[in-house]
Amino acid sequence: MAVERKPRVFTVEVNTTYCKGCEICVQVCPKDVLAMTDRLKAQVVRIQDCTGCLSCEIYCPDFAINVEEVEANG
Repeated sequence: MAVERKPRVFTVEVNTTYCKGCEICVQVCPKDVLAMTDRLKAQVVRIQDCTGCLSCEIYCPDFAINVEEVEANG
């Protein structure tokens, strides 16, 4: 019998006060979850595609990004 697994879901938060607009997070994201705003700050645009790889969080030189897994209810 196969065990059904629920897809993992993540949140990505960008602290725009810390973000200096270097675009590193946008460049390293393999799923294009992040994009730059017209004010040159990173923003989440495709959260449903986040795999939780943490590349954006790891490579952000300003510690402006936080990725967390959302706990499943039930």
